[in-house]
Amino acid sequence: MSVRNWTSLLFLSLLWGGSFFFYKVLVAELPPLTIVMGRVGIAAIALNLGLWAAGRRVHWTWTLAKRFALLGLLNNVIPFILICWGETRITSGLASILNATTPIFLVMVAHVLTRDEKLSAAKIAAVVLGFAGVAVLVGPASFAAGQQVGGELAVLVAACTYAFGATYGKTFNGLPPIEIATGQITAAAVMMLPVTLVADRPWTLAMPSAAAWASLLAIALVSTALAYVVFYRLIVTAGATNISLVTFLLPINALWLGAAFLGEPVTMQAVAGMALIGAGLAAIDGRIMRLFVSRGARSA
Repeated sequence: MSVRNWTSLLFLSLLWGGSFFFYKVLVAELPPLTIVMGRVGIAAIALNLGLWAAGRRVHWTWTLAKRFALLGLLNNVIPFILICWGETRITSGLASILNATTPIFLVMVAHVLTRDEKLSAAKIAAVVLGFAGVAVLVGPASFAAGQQVGGELAVLVAACTYAFGATYGKTFNGLPPIEIATGQITAAAVMMLPVTLVADRPWTLAMPSAAAWASLLAIALVSTALAYVVFYRLIVTAGATNISLVTFLLPINALWLGAAFLGEPVTMQAVAGMALIGAGLAAIDGRIMRLFVSRGARSA
């Protein structure tokens, strides 16, 4: 990947990394469906207004609406609900770590479903290093008493769903990224609205605090609307498997936010895990492997 792609990847990790923190703040006051409805609903309004201000719009057809609905399910509705529900049972840091298994699922999904995202030695090495970092970060203590398996499994299923969403998202290359993001989030909001009204009856809930409102606006406008514009630009230039490595960076942001504002601990395991994750990121484009190969050839 180019330097510009790596810079965008780091920026995206900041945008998405904050979502785990915002979820943790929100689940203390609101049910998961209402939180997800607020996230995609506000983001949909912002993205559509942005298109309107630019003199553009999504050219909806029935076929495109169905495609956006599937993309919204895979990238928003299902994983957002699962992660939000999972964070009612586990810490935001652990949720972000488990979410970092997305590339492990994605290399298998992309290998089977795409022609240009096949497995390579560099990708395998990167995933192994990244997963080793995740394993070190989690450690056996994370699954001790007080950590509920249901929440952990929910986030893992969300990571698998993201893998399918990232692969399917590549089929939208003919549309401008801003239109893809807008169509996807709008479809997700339309699907979430009736479910939330029936299941949560949000008008009966207590008025959220100022911190909850601020977190909802941040997760919708920053971690969703802006993040997906960046995401789809990267899908086009970097590929589905490469961009999935943003999930390796998310724990770094989520962990420090959790430690600074939620009192979640950061141990030496976290430092070691982050080092392995960094090695995985460096290996993904094959430079490290080529370096070893070239050194081996010179020594021979």
